[in-house]
Amino acid sequence: MNSKIIQHLSVITEEEREILAGSKKIDRKIYMAGDRDIISGDKLLPHGKNIMIRPHTRFIHFPEHTHDYVEFVYMCKGTTRHIINGTPIALKQGELLMLSQHAKQEIDSAGRDDIAVNFIVKPDFFHGVLSFLGNEETPLRRFILSCITGERGVGYLYFKVADVLPVQNLVENLLWILIKQPSNKRGIYQLTMGLLFVELLECTDTLEFSYESESVIMKVLRYIEDNYRTGSLNEIAGILHYGHTTLSRLIQKKTGRNFTELLQQKRLSQAAWFLLNTDERIDDIAELVGYGNMTHFHRLFTEFYGKSPKHYRDCT
Repeated sequence: MNSKIIQHLSVITEEEREILAGSKKIDRKIYMAGDRDIISGDKLLPHGKNIMIRPHTRFIHFPEHTHDYVEFVYMCKGTTRHIINGTPIALKQGELLMLSQHAKQEIDSAGRDDIAVNFIVKPDFFHGVLSFLGNEETPLRRFILSCITGERGVGYLYFKVADVLPVQNLVENLLWILIKQPSNKRGIYQLTMGLLFVELLECTDTLEFSYESESVIMKVLRYIEDNYRTGSLNEIAGILHYGHTTLSRLIQKKTGRNFTELLQQKRLSQAAWFLLNTDERIDDIAELVGYGNMTHFHRLFTEFYGKSPKHYRDCT
C-alpha cells in the first residue's frame, strides 16, 4: 500500500480522540438511527449518494450489529478480528471481506497501526456495476452477487487476495479517490468498482469459507465457468472426490438448480455473448458453446431468453 495513503488513513479522527479520552462505547448517534443494533447507511452516506469509503474507527470494540447496506472491509495494514455470523475471521493486510445487509458482525478493538477502510454501498449501486459487467449472466456471477446482497445464507465472502496485484491496484485507486476527491469521483468509483468485481470473479479460488459445502459449491461453479463446453457432473464429482448423487443433491440445495441447469445457463449466456460481440454464424456459436444439435440449441435459447438467437442478435 502506498505510504501516502497509509499516512492519510493513520491520522487520528475526532471520534477516535474522544475514544482515547475515555469513551467506552461506540457513539450510537454516529451509526444508528434508533434503538436497534442496525448501522444505518443514511447516517454515514451523504444525502443522495450510494457509495462512500471511510476509515474504520480504531481503539474500540463494536458489539454485534447488522447493516442496512452492503459493506466491504479492506485491510490496508495490520489486522482486525471480526466475528461474522458466529465465525471468527482475522482480516490481514491486503485481504477483503464483503458483508451482506443481513450478516451479523462484531469487531474487536483495532490498534493504532491496524488500518482498515469500510466501503459503504447501498444496493442500488449494484445496478450500475451490473451494467458495467455486461450481459453475460453466469451461475458463478449470480452466486457471488446473491452472497453479497444476502439472498444466500452465506452472508459474507472472505477474499484472501493479498498477493493478487490487480485487486490491490484497484483498491488503491479507490483509496486515492477518497483522498483526492476529484469532481467526477462518482463515475470513477463506479467504473473502478466494476473492474474490482470483474477481478474478484476470477479470484474465487482465494475465497475462504466456514463450511466445506460452501467451498465445494464455489469449486463446482468455477468448474462450470471454465469447462462449460464439455463439463459433466461425473467429472467434477471425481475431481472433488464426491459421490455423484451426494454432489448433485448439494448443488440443488445450495443453488436451487441442478448441475445440468447450471451448465445450460452458462452455455446459453456464453452464446448470447458471442451473438452480441462476434460475427460468428449462429450454428457455429452453438457448437462453440457445446451444442451439437442445432434444433435443441435454438429451442433452449428461445425458452431462456424469450427470443430466437437471430432475433436476440438483431434486436438486443
